[in-house]
Amino acid sequence: MTDSVVLFEEIKTAGGQRFGVATLNAPASLNALSVDMVRLLTPKLREWAGDDGIVGVLMQAAGEKAFCAGGDLRQLYQTLLECGSARNTYAEDFFCEEYELDYLIHTFPKPFLCWGHGIVMGGGVGLMSGCSHRVVTAQSRIAMPEISIGLYPDVGGSWFLRRTPGRTGLFLALTAANLNAADTIFCGLADVLVPHERKGQVLEAIAATHWLGEQKADRAELSRILARAGEGAEMPPSKVREHYDTINALMAGDDLTDIAQRLRELQSDDPWLQSASKTFVKGAPSSAALSFELWQRVHRMSLAEVFRLEYWASLGFCAHKDFAEGIRAVLIDKDRNPRWNPATIEEITPAFIEDHLRPRGEMPAELAALV
Repeated sequence: MTDSVVLFEEIKTAGGQRFGVATLNAPASLNALSVDMVRLLTPKLREWAGDDGIVGVLMQAAGEKAFCAGGDLRQLYQTLLECGSARNTYAEDFFCEEYELDYLIHTFPKPFLCWGHGIVMGGGVGLMSGCSHRVVTAQSRIAMPEISIGLYPDVGGSWFLRRTPGRTGLFLALTAANLNAADTIFCGLADVLVPHERKGQVLEAIAATHWLGEQKADRAELSRILARAGEGAEMPPSKVREHYDTINALMAGDDLTDIAQRLRELQSDDPWLQSASKTFVKGAPSSAALSFELWQRVHRMSLAEVFRLEYWASLGFCAHKDFAEGIRAVLIDKDRNPRWNPATIEEITPAFIEDHLRPRGEMPAELAALV
């Protein structure tokens, strides 16, 4: 079974209970999240949620480079070419099942630890963000890079980026800025920095603990284990914290064209900030427009409502051309020269935005049932 794209095992603990372990097992693709992975994870997590002998879950990944570098978009790309603006049943299943899994993790009734080592991007952030305990390491690199592939930060990104300090979440959506461990913790997207070499210590502590089977007490115990493992670890400098006031000033106001103008004109001695500006300029105007629209719309929405809205938005991106063009430019031909349509933010109309967000068919029962 070692060829399986997700491996499952259980750690026996001192009190006779078990801790479930799910390992993403596609290191050659940087553990990109595939439909096959989702279809293994969702039923197993449901089983563990209902098993009184399971007191918590650890989600990790094989290999040293990445926890999960995003969604596996190659198969989806073929369907985008074949279906165009017509109904795409593969995309419907792909996004429905991914969001159902993400929601399950957000609402999991037991401690849920994600070991977010290495690259964590897009769909990987979607998996990690909902966990009760989110570990980053000195090697963690986190981003929501969807603007570069003609999409928007989905997988609940509309919800969790809206909850970062100030307007940092909007900045991350528009610039795909890379975050280190300190940035990620500052933004509320991770909880604790633990050196990767102390992972064995964490696993030993999980095994040595008498868990109570009570959610609050067990969450507190897991937090103590991670705090001990992280003691003395040096936190890297945070670019987001350093440039927090600048970021808020860049993102100020309620008109995307104002924000776009400030980003285009940004001149900074800091390569990190300058790179964010360049990524925005090269990114898809449609992605920027929809990211901003969702930022404005979701403020009072529940997580379930956001996932339903994102489902329609994602199918809208599949029906328009920029998403396929972005995948082509970044993942298929790799020429890094996408031809966006519309070519500028100023050309985008309200009707264009609404066509991305309108219902296309029936809401799947699995997402309709989320509360």
